[in-house]
Amino acid sequence: MNVKKILLATAFIIFISVNYGFKPAFEEQDWLTYANQALAQSYDASGDSKLKKVEFFLTPEYFIRLRKTYAKGKQEYYSFNLHQLNDFDYLGNTSTGILEFKTQADDIIVQTYNDRHGDIDSMTTVLDIPVKNMEPERLDSLHEAFDYFKAKRL
Repeated sequence: MNVKKILLATAFIIFISVNYGFKPAFEEQDWLTYANQALAQSYDASGDSKLKKVEFFLTPEYFIRLRKTYAKGKQEYYSFNLHQLNDFDYLGNTSTGILEFKTQADDIIVQTYNDRHGDIDSMTTVLDIPVKNMEPERLDSLHEAFDYFKAKRL
């Protein structure tokens, strides 16, 4: 009788562990967290010695945003919605390269603030981002995350 109770309890514990112990797939917040971590870790600021601060992230509203702040206060701001993303390429090797975002039209907002040439607002079709340590797995996962968000229509 004790053996049957032990087997039944073991089977119940295994059933509960399998059904409730594992997530079946990434959910929206998981993809958002992963994409932001990958983008922040991959941005390569080493090519611009005057750069003071960089913010590069994906918002919950599916916007890619990049803000560069320079030592003398100049700011450059880039933003576009993933639904406008037409193509996403990587040019380079695993240690250094460029993420190239292409939109369908001039859908990428470009703004400068505190620039000695004046504040500028414009639009563009291509945004090139310098990156480092872009392993193929990370690139594939970013593609998957962007595809996930592009498939979600608000």
